[in-house]
Amino acid sequence: MSELRKKKCVPCEGGVPPLTPAQAEGLMAELNDDWMLVDGAHLLVREFRFKDFADAMAFANKIAVVAEEEGHHPDLSIGWGSVGVELSTHAIGGLSENDFILAAKIDAL
Repeated sequence: MSELRKKKCVPCEGGVPPLTPAQAEGLMAELNDDWMLVDGAHLLVREFRFKDFADAMAFANKIAVVAEEEGHHPDLSIGWGSVGVELSTHAIGGLSENDFILAAKIDAL
């Protein structure tokens, strides 16, 4: 089990720097290989595939439950057979540990 899955997201209201690309790369080792860092390590993204729209919606709803529990909310895009997840901490304009905690918890779904 990823150590990140054991952690809880902490509210972030700014005032701290985003993770550096090197710090973000270090946390990638705790996630499924399908996650990607984009935009100079300011965004963490993954696409999940499903057999139909209903399964995609069901998965998106599971993500919503976890996001509410953590108080950290991803941007989701839902289409026929797919759910796209984008994570960043908007208050700091980049990635925080919260993004990786939520990604690890999404991996566990």
